[in-house]
Amino acid sequence: MPHINAAAALQICVLLSALPAQYFISQWYGTDSAQRIQITERIIAAWSSFTKSYLSLDAWADRLKLWLSKTRNWYYGEKKTKIGDSEGETHSYFAESSHVRSPKPDYIQFSVGQVIVHKRFGYSGVIVGWDIKAKAPEEWLQHKYPPAKQDLKDTPHYRILINKANGFGKSTAYIAEEEITIIMGLEVHHPDMKAYFSGYDGSKYIMQPWLKKIYPHD
Repeated sequence: MPHINAAAALQICVLLSALPAQYFISQWYGTDSAQRIQITERIIAAWSSFTKSYLSLDAWADRLKLWLSKTRNWYYGEKKTKIGDSEGETHSYFAESSHVRSPKPDYIQFSVGQVIVHKRFGYSGVIVGWDIKAKAPEEWLQHKYPPAKQDLKDTPHYRILINKANGFGKSTAYIAEEEITIIMGLEVHHPDMKAYFSGYDGSKYIMQPWLKKIYPHD
């Protein structure tokens, strides 16, 4: 018995269905030959479109490629969103958030651009950001503030560029308001100063436009 592949079997089915289809058309639409021809052409066109769309390996391969492409885009888009969310959360710590600080609460005593001195350690620096309360990873806060000082977490905190002239070893600090005092007439030397400030007027540093947008009332 000869082997019949799928394509040959399909062609045989089409040929066998041709006579019943012709009989149906003649019974339904009568003896009007023009009308029968028109209906037949429509059926042939519909069948041709069906076979090209659903019985073609190339068509199914294209559908599979489209599905894989959408799946890949969704996966990497979701992954990128999660990474972006993680980075956004990280950059919201230590007064690095780009959230506009407006209005400025009355209890925030100091401003971006002012030069400070640490009351206990003695180093100087310049304020480059502030939060109304400490925003940092919980592990950092637990290490920074023992149980006796936990209330400091809810007080204003400032991000400081530490004056390199002090030789303190650290380049930045994130400290509570009660730990600093303001000093005038002292310039700060730090490699990132020009990124934050455009100049010094003798009492405080002048913020760059991008920083002024974040702290419009400082």
